[in-house]
Amino acid sequence: MKKKNYTKKEIAKQVAGRLDLPASKTHEVVAETFNVMREMMSEDRDITRIELRNFGTFSVKPAKAKPRARNPRTNEEVYVPPHRKSHFKPGKLLKSSLRKPL
Repeated sequence: MKKKNYTKKEIAKQVAGRLDLPASKTHEVVAETFNVMREMMSEDRDITRIELRNFGTFSVKPAKAKPRARNPRTNEEVYVPPHRKSHFKPGKLLKSSLRKPL
């Protein structure tokens, strides 16, 4: 199976093609959209949730401290402090399109 990585620039080009707008304008909009989402997720709150209908939900949740985590390379025990972790849950339309047989 082949792997394809998409960048913000390629997303902006596709949006520009669909809306018949200049790529430079759409690149600014796409970049700023991702900046706003990053800022929202980085806010100092316990739980943050960004819901994009028909696409999915991005959420940030607290993770507990792990006093006895292990480094798999050295087998050394390390302490992992409490932190926040991100999670993405696909929406109905995305989920159904991903379940189609290849």
